[in-house]
Amino acid sequence: MSEFYECLNDKHKEMIGKQPVFFVATAAADGRINLSPKGYDAFRVLSPGQVAYLDLGGSGNETHAHLAADGRITIMFCNFDRPALILRIYGRGRPVLPQDAEWEQLAAHFTLLPGTRQIFVIDIDSVQDSCGWGVPFMTLSAERETLKKAHRQSEPEQWVTKMKGRTRSIDGLPVRPTDRFITGDE
Repeated sequence: MSEFYECLNDKHKEMIGKQPVFFVATAAADGRINLSPKGYDAFRVLSPGQVAYLDLGGSGNETHAHLAADGRITIMFCNFDRPALILRIYGRGRPVLPQDAEWEQLAAHFTLLPGTRQIFVIDIDSVQDSCGWGVPFMTLSAERETLKKAHRQSEPEQWVTKMKGRTRSIDGLPVRPTDRFITGDE
């Protein structure tokens, strides 16, 4: 049976803290629905009504484009252990880039990873938990280091130039490019 909440409670926060992966879904009026898995230690609960996560450069930048166009975002956590539980966070999100005034204060909540492109901040509208009876038991054997390794091997100036050239998402929606390469040593 599912139940809705106005914000995150301690039980939700505990469950989130144990999950090695989460899923992010966004959409705009035109274009695709974007659904992305996220790993690493990239998610933070800032308050019962606000969360944030690190976004590393990869393929497109649909989440940024969708949030700029529409703002809606859903984040889902699945407990692959006991108890069986699915947690969804519904909210309105926005990107914060390294050149933005609030970057330093927000970045202090994270250990920045190589290639961090932006941090998405989500103001929570509601939280839903439901049974995860259909979710399999799974264990994490290891994080994939490929994306972080690729970013560690990047030339910062070339990366910034490449990102500045990416002013459109896969669906052609506008995005603000990052102006600084994050090495992970910050």
